[in-house]
Amino acid sequence: MTLKPFDRRSFLQMLAAAGSAPFVLAIAAAHAETPLTVGILYSGSKQDYGFNQSHAQAAAALKKLPGIKVVEEERVPETIAAQRSMEGMIRQDGAQLILATSFGYFKPHVLEMAAKYPDVTFAHTGGVWTAGMPENIGTFYAYIFEAQYISGIIAGHMTKSKKLGLVAAKPTPNLLRSINAFAIGARSVDPAIQVQVIFTGDWVLPVREAEATNTLVDQGADVIAAQVDSPKVVIETAEKRGVMSCGYHSSQADVAPNGYLTGAEWNWITPYLVYVGSVRGGKKPEHYLRAGISDHFVKNSPFGKLVTPEARAAAEKARADLIGGTLVVYSGPLKDNKGNVVIPAGVMQSSNDRALDGINYLVEGIIGQV
Repeated sequence: MTLKPFDRRSFLQMLAAAGSAPFVLAIAAAHAETPLTVGILYSGSKQDYGFNQSHAQAAAALKKLPGIKVVEEERVPETIAAQRSMEGMIRQDGAQLILATSFGYFKPHVLEMAAKYPDVTFAHTGGVWTAGMPENIGTFYAYIFEAQYISGIIAGHMTKSKKLGLVAAKPTPNLLRSINAFAIGARSVDPAIQVQVIFTGDWVLPVREAEATNTLVDQGADVIAAQVDSPKVVIETAEKRGVMSCGYHSSQADVAPNGYLTGAEWNWITPYLVYVGSVRGGKKPEHYLRAGISDHFVKNSPFGKLVTPEARAAAEKARADLIGGTLVVYSGPLKDNKGNVVIPAGVMQSSNDRALDGINYLVEGIIGQV
């Protein structure tokens, strides 16, 4: 489910100038009469230059809102420890909203705690609520692949070798969706461009990530992108090798001041505010909340100094077309990298098409295998 028309309109009003803190604060102040404590769990460090940091940035924005208290805990394993952390936030801190940000927290931990505390709202990143689960659970995710498509356009304009490298964790559907989008964006600039992907096998493997980056550069890639939990090592290694880079999750621009081009970032404050609103409004949480660039769920890092005016213009046009609905990333004819047609000519799979939830292929132009 994407944002309903009414909800979307409300959030566009609130976030029209995304990042405009005074405007957000002014809106939030109107709803600040009821104090609200929000508990947030992270699986890693809040300064990981990646997924956890992207949530921590949203938490920092949440803390600025009147009437909201945020309690946080880092490095919470996806074990029974997650339940202890959530219970502590509820019983000791009075949390009425729990934001569980790691995929492994969902089953069984969020499910069990939501059943135990029906008056508390639980919102989970990446889970899928289904009928029969506790009604006080919301699940949210964002179409980050739309931002990866724009990163691909930038990379496609900037490459000289026509070889792009991508270091990824695992071939899960969400990652495949983004890897493909990056390649589709790059090849929209020049169909001769190839993207070589190396899967490291896990979400955080710094040594393997550095090795993969070096391998890709040795094989001629002059732009390296990343889809691992903490892309810092990938981006730093690319910078040391003198090649350009595209980030993921949150900005890594400060570790690659010379070669960082842009990156696909989450904007978690948007779904956070949806769930804050449902708690304060005494409503059930949105069980399946999904949205993309047009609803300010994702964004791109500011373009680096190397990005040419032509590349910037192409990226901005794509962004406008995605928001306007005139551009659909997964449009036929589209082949996988084995030559099979995966989307026939004339068929478009829009961002909220559930057919994309189980994507299991790499598109034409990508060197690698699932």
